[in-house]
Amino acid sequence: MKRTVCLLLAVLMLALALSACAQKKEGLICGVTLFEPMNYQEADGTWTGFDTEFAKLVADKLGVDVKFQPIDWDNKFFELEAGTINCIWNGFTANANEADGTPRSDHVDFSYSYMLNEQCIVVKAENAAEYTGVEALNGKTIVAEGGSAGETFAKENAGDGGTVLPAGVQIDTFVEVSSGAADCAVIDVLLAREMVGSGSYTDLVIAPIEMASEVYAIGFAKGSDLTAKVNQAIVELFESGEMETLAAKYDLVNSLMLDTTFKG
Repeated sequence: MKRTVCLLLAVLMLALALSACAQKKEGLICGVTLFEPMNYQEADGTWTGFDTEFAKLVADKLGVDVKFQPIDWDNKFFELEAGTINCIWNGFTANANEADGTPRSDHVDFSYSYMLNEQCIVVKAENAAEYTGVEALNGKTIVAEGGSAGETFAKENAGDGGTVLPAGVQIDTFVEVSSGAADCAVIDVLLAREMVGSGSYTDLVIAPIEMASEVYAIGFAKGSDLTAKVNQAIVELFESGEMETLAAKYDLVNSLMLDTTFKG
């Protein structure tokens, strides 16, 4: 009798362990690229950054694990459809079109928007005087991350004589401009502020060109039940003040916002 009870307990414990593993598999698998201060890696390879910590806070709210999966940004929708990831959480400009003109909201369901952003033009300081308006991009060699809002903008403004070079990740665009391989880069201003004027890029500046406002949101597969769950967690994090505390850590308080009406 005791042996039977022990066997039943062992089976129950195994079932609970398998259930726990299943729950972990149903957690957040975030598609990311190197994008400081949103998602980047410490020396030991650990992911950190505003979006990284934001995703961890949401995962805690949902009672699930979170994993950060590096992706080729140009293949972000393919990765989502293939199930390699179940969300795109990487300073994802939501109110933008892809290079082929399709709105990003045609490809994904967006969460509530949580942060303001804009594109900017990064150039060599010695050439900054040439860039007084968007028309200055006409005929230039422009580098931007493949599949990004910056690439779409670059293609719209390079003109017939211009060239748009796709970069694997946004951070690579600085090298292209600094080396002279590109005249300028179109990238997210939050990243540009972290990089230009210091370290290896003391020769680079953000051109004084006013750009349209954008917002960041999280992208989910069409019809995913994660969207509503994450939205609820986002609201709770804003109401508790945790989002403001996190934003202050990365000097992003002035960019923080919550729009619960946003649909992409």
